[in-house]
Amino acid sequence: MISFHPLRQQSDEQLMLRVGAGSDAAFEELYRRYARRLQGFFFRQLGGDEDAAADATHDAFLRLFEARDRYVEGRDFATWLFTIAYNLCRNRYRRNAYETDYLATLDAEPLATENIEIEMDRETLKRALVAVLDNLPPPLRLLFSLHYEEELTVPQIASILEIPMGTVKSRLHKTMQLIRQQLKQYRT
Repeated sequence: MISFHPLRQQSDEQLMLRVGAGSDAAFEELYRRYARRLQGFFFRQLGGDEDAAADATHDAFLRLFEARDRYVEGRDFATWLFTIAYNLCRNRYRRNAYETDYLATLDAEPLATENIEIEMDRETLKRALVAVLDNLPPPLRLLFSLHYEEELTVPQIASILEIPMGTVKSRLHKTMQLIRQQLKQYRT
């Protein structure tokens, strides 16, 4: 027998308003909707560390819960949640001094690749792309993930990162240049 869950019919924004009013069930529904997605996001951003991704997911929902009374009606929930997630990543980057290294490399030349002739099938190319993404500076990996994996728009990303849309576009362009540079050996 299929049970009816009225909370599942509500938008993320409606659920967040209920969370602000003290609904544990609404919080659980948002967790059900976003926990796996956030954990995958953190996994990619934190270098493939499953434990760190699980901890960061827990921290993101804890921060969401702690800030529940500051959620503004009409604000896009996914953007708000990924802003929290981004800030957690940014704090980790700062602790690890990655952000400073990244800013210094923004104007640097693209990374050099080895000129290896390899005959590849689709799975090999996929593994090569994952390796390239893992080696991107964390902030570029973050942009790639938000745009291409989480399918957030440039305005949403600009809001999350608190940077101009033009900066998001230029950094996404730089990211794709780096990826193309790293994968150029696989072009037919």
